[in-house]
Amino acid sequence: MHRHGYKGRKFGREKDQRKALIRGLMCSLVVHQSITTTLAKAKEIRRPMEKLVTLAKKGDLASRRLVIARLNDITVANQLVDAIAPQIKRSSGYLRIERAGLRRGDNAEMGKISFVDDIKVSTKVEKAETKPIKAPAKKEDK
Repeated sequence: MHRHGYKGRKFGREKDQRKALIRGLMCSLVVHQSITTTLAKAKEIRRPMEKLVTLAKKGDLASRRLVIARLNDITVANQLVDAIAPQIKRSSGYLRIERAGLRRGDNAEMGKISFVDDIKVSTKVEKAETKPIKAPAKKEDK
């Protein structure tokens, strides 16, 4: 039996768990601009993340909604579209993967994935202030 034609790594997880893992890693990469994970996971998130950055560089409403759908986090998606994507000047190759040695516990090969360009993003996350909605007062008839 051969594995021809199969794309992607399984990571010993089922499909929904694998999808959640990749989304979580991509969100962490947007928030921190650099993460250290196993080399296989870093290589696996590179392709969808590069596509996401290309989509975010467009900046229109449809692209923003697609980025939100792929990341499942509105604040992270807005940070990618509003703060990170405009600072990237290249047309492709947004991410770099560097080998980071071996993990102490299980000797797994580690990799550091980060953006190629230096990105300046404010560290504080702005949250919209929400006011409780009050029902209009009922008029009493006398």
